[in-house]
Amino acid sequence: MPLVQTRGAASAQGFGEFAQATVANYIEDVFSTFLYTGTGATQTIINNIDLSGKGGLTWSKDRSAARTNSLIDTVRGATFEITSDDAGQQTTESNGLNQFNSNGYRIGPANNVNASGENFVSWTFREQAKFFDVLTYTGTGVNRTIAHNLGSVPGCIMVKRTTTYGYDWAVYHRSLANTEYLVLNSTAAKATGATWWNSTTPTSTVFSVGTDASVNASGATYVAYLFAHDAGGFGLTGTDNVISCGSFTTDGSGNATVSLGYEPQLFMRKNIASGQWTVFDNMRAMPATVNTASYLFWSNAAAESANENGPLPTAVGVSLTGFAASETYIYIAIRRGPMKVPTLGTSVYKGTTYSGTGSIATISGVGFSPDMVMTKPRSPDYGYYGTDYDRLRGVNQRLSMNTTAAENTVSGVSAFNMDGYSLGIDGNLNSSAVIYVSWSFRRAPGFFDEVCYTGTGAAGLTVAHNLTVVPELMIVKGRSIAEEWNVYFGNNTNYLKLNRTDVPQTSTTRWNDTSPTSSVFSLGTSNWVNGSGSTYVAYLFATCAGVSKVFSYTGNGSSQTINCGFTGGSRFVMIKRTDSTGDWYVWDSARGIVAGNDPHLSLNSTAAEVTTDDSVDTDNTGFIVNQVSATDVNVTSATYIGLAIA
Repeated sequence: MPLVQTRGAASAQGFGEFAQATVANYIEDVFSTFLYTGTGATQTIINNIDLSGKGGLTWSKDRSAARTNSLIDTVRGATFEITSDDAGQQTTESNGLNQFNSNGYRIGPANNVNASGENFVSWTFREQAKFFDVLTYTGTGVNRTIAHNLGSVPGCIMVKRTTTYGYDWAVYHRSLANTEYLVLNSTAAKATGATWWNSTTPTSTVFSVGTDASVNASGATYVAYLFAHDAGGFGLTGTDNVISCGSFTTDGSGNATVSLGYEPQLFMRKNIASGQWTVFDNMRAMPATVNTASYLFWSNAAAESANENGPLPTAVGVSLTGFAASETYIYIAIRRGPMKVPTLGTSVYKGTTYSGTGSIATISGVGFSPDMVMTKPRSPDYGYYGTDYDRLRGVNQRLSMNTTAAENTVSGVSAFNMDGYSLGIDGNLNSSAVIYVSWSFRRAPGFFDEVCYTGTGAAGLTVAHNLTVVPELMIVKGRSIAEEWNVYFGNNTNYLKLNRTDVPQTSTTRWNDTSPTSSVFSLGTSNWVNGSGSTYVAYLFATCAGVSKVFSYTGNGSSQTINCGFTGGSRFVMIKRTDSTGDWYVWDSARGIVAGNDPHLSLNSTAAEVTTDDSVDTDNTGFIVNQVSATDVNVTSATYIGLAIA
C-alpha cells in the first residue's frame, strides 16, 4: 500500500460559465502568468486563481535583476520558500509570499518577489486533476511508492528535499527512461541512477522513489510537484488537453516542430545533454518571429534576456529554428487561454482616448491584458497613420492600417501589460499635442483569434486557427512584404481591401474558393495572402452571443435599427459599404455614440476625426444607422457589412 502523504486543500473542479450537468474545467482557472512591478511594500496579486480554497504553487522570478526563483506552495504553507536554481533547503521568508487568497496571493517587501521598481513574473499552478498536484512526504530510506492526486500518469515530477542544504532537485520526465533523471538546479546532462525512481514508471495513483538522499533519506522531508501530460479533463467536453510533457530532436538544420494540438502560453525546454532550463511565456514575449523571444531560467538566477530563438507559436504547437543539429530537448507546454467563450463585451474589448505626450507612457484601465491594440489619431490632421500592434507578432512591430507597407519596427506599443499597454514615442500613436483613440482586443473563443503563418505559394494552403467557430470576418496582411490588406466577409470568391474604399473584388486566388471552417481557413496562390516564403498575420472575428456581431444589412434611405442581440448597445461599430465605394468607418463609445452627432474615423484614411454628422445612434439591441451624405451608411438598396461589439 502506498504511504499517505500530507496535502493542502483538496483538488476541486473549476467552474465554467454555462449551466451543465458536468462542471467544466478551463486553463484560465488553474494557471496564470502574471506580470507586476515590485513596490518594496505589501501588495496583493490578483490573478483570479483560487489558492486558498483549492491549493497550488506560485513560482516567482525577478525579470530586472539576478535574483533567485522563489517557489511557495499551499501544502508547505505561506512564507516557506524554496528556490529552483540552487540546492538550498527550505527557508522562512515572512516578507515574501505571506498569504494565499481565493483570487491570488499577497506578498511583502522581500526582494526575491517584490524589490521596489523591478519587474517580476509569477507562474501560478492551481491543484487540479489532470493538470497539477502538490504533495509533501517524509523519507524512509527504503524503496517506496507515494500516492498522488493528479488523476493521470505524471508527465514530469520535480522533487526537492526541504531539510538540509546541498541536495539537488530531482526531475523525472516521461521522455526519459525510469532509470534516468535530470537536475533542475543544474545545466548537467541527464544521468542514470536506479536509486532515484526505483527503476519504476509512475502510474495514475502513485510514483516511486529509491534510496537516494535527494528523494528519500530516512526522516528527511520533501516536496513534489507533479505535472500531467495530455490527460484531457478540460473544456466543455472534458477531453481537451492543457499541459504536455514531451521531447523534440532538431533536424540536420537545427529546426524542429512540436505538435501539441493547441497554442501554448508557456513553453519550457531543456537540452538533455547540457544547458539551462529555459522558460518562455506569451505575457513577456513569445512572438511568432525568429530571434525575438524573452526568456528566463528556472535553473539560474539571471535576469530576463531577449532576442532568443524561442518557440514560435502556431495554432497547434510551436516551431523552433536556429538550434544545433540533432540535439534532443525535453519540454513542458501549457495551453493558451482563455478557453471559455466570453459573455461580456467588456472582458474582450475596450476603447480608450488619450493625449499624446511624445515620451514613454502607459495606458491602463483596459480591464484585461490586450492581445491586439489598434490606434488612430483623432486630431489635428497631421496625416498620421492608424496603427496595428499585437502580442503574437511582438512588441514595437507596427502595421499601418491605411497603407500597403510591410511590418516595421518602431517605438510603438512597447509592452502589453496586465491592464493595458505601454507606448513609445512613434508619432502615429504618441505625438505631443495629438489626441488619439485606441481599441484593445483580447483573443477569446467564438469572438476573436489571430494566426501568424508563412506562405507556400501553392493553392490550397490551410492554416489552423483557434477561434473554435467559423470565422465570418477575416483580415489578412503581409508582414514581410508590402501588399494590400485583404478582407474576407463571408464570400469565398470575393475580397475587400481594408486600406482602400474599393468595392469587393472577385478572385479565386485569395480564399481558394473555399469557405473557412471552425478549425482552418484556406488560401489561394495570391502573393497578397500566400506568397512563397512570405510571412502574414490573420485576424479572425465571429458573432459571439451578447458580445459581438458580424453583420450585413441593406440600406433603406432613412433610419433603421441593426439588431445585434445585445442588451446594452454597441461600444464599437465598424461599417463598410459593399455595393459601391465607401470608407471603413468606425464609431465607438469612448469618443461617443449618442443620440446626436457622433465622432467617426476611417481606417483607410489619415484624415482627422469628423464630428459634424449623426450617422449612428444608440439602441440597446445594437445600434441605429441614419442616412446622411457625410457617410452614406444607409443609402436606399445599398449593401453594407460590419462588426459591432457590445
